[in-house]
Amino acid sequence: MMMRALATLILLMAAPLAQANERYEGYYYPEITSSEEFSRVIREAPPSGKEVRVGFVTRLTVAQLAAPESPRFVFFAKGADAKHLNVIALDDDVFSTLYRARAVLAQMTSNLRNNELFRQQNLESVVTFYDLLQIMEFETLVISDGETWAHEVTFVQN
Repeated sequence: MMMRALATLILLMAAPLAQANERYEGYYYPEITSSEEFSRVIREAPPSGKEVRVGFVTRLTVAQLAAPESPRFVFFAKGADAKHLNVIALDDDVFSTLYRARAVLAQMTSNLRNNELFRQQNLESVVTFYDLLQIMEFETLVISDGETWAHEVTFVQN
């Protein structure tokens, strides 16, 4: 009886996260085809709010739109607290595979390492794009080619 109640409680707690991403599947990106968890915490950070996450996505979008070439992928945050980041390809080549998508994220990591905050904290040689999303308290990242596959990263907050 106790085990059944505990199992029910766990399912109820996990349901909102699953429901949030199910709302976006088939609308912004195809069904999730692969997933992973990211749980590394390199440094404790002050609590992050919706305005930080929305501001981050806005800055990325503004930088893309200021570039001379058209964006090849789009960033947007979803959910009541903007805790679900989506990165969706806008053409058939940029994220033609998950490996290419990860390469783009690695390139973004290189650009972020030049950030003053990471230099002040001596993190410029260790921080990754996933670390940054973890610090900003995103719950998930979905990256997709926008046509055939979607990969979900769940950020485990320790």
